[in-house]
Amino acid sequence: MSVLLGISGSLRAQATNRKLIREAGRHFGGDYVEADIRLPLYDGDEEAASGVPASVQILADQIALAEAVVISTPEYNQSFSGVLKNALDWISRVEGRPWAHKPVVLMAAAAGRAGGARANYALRLAMTPFRARVLAMEVLLAGSGTAFDAEGRLVSERVDAQVADIIVALKAEIARGV
Repeated sequence: MSVLLGISGSLRAQATNRKLIREAGRHFGGDYVEADIRLPLYDGDEEAASGVPASVQILADQIALAEAVVISTPEYNQSFSGVLKNALDWISRVEGRPWAHKPVVLMAAAAGRAGGARANYALRLAMTPFRARVLAMEVLLAGSGTAFDAEGRLVSERVDAQVADIIVALKAEIARGV
């Protein structure tokens, strides 16, 4: 059975980025797992003294075991969120290469008209050293505060179709293999 890992760059329970990755999971079918990126701040001294925290290792294992990953981030100060950057920094410190050759979709949900385009651009650059297979397609959701209904479903059929299309492309990338 296929496993899709969703990573929201926002910690809020009702974050629109969390809702967007859940919509991707709905379109994906199969098993959907949502990552927890409430990790301690990366500190090289702490890592040297205590090693990689268990919460970081859990995230690394989730990435390694998933067939694919979908990441959605808000845009903060023209970049992606600090909690997501911290998670990427920690993952770069674990043994093995959990991101290597992993199919990844990037999305963003933001209040502004650009829909998180700058955040996704910065995130795409940050993913480069991991050698993941980041799809060129992306979903940028502008005006995200009114984009979901009470059940967390996308209101716009056009955006829902974009999410469906990117999941079709993701499944094709999974099937392509390494």
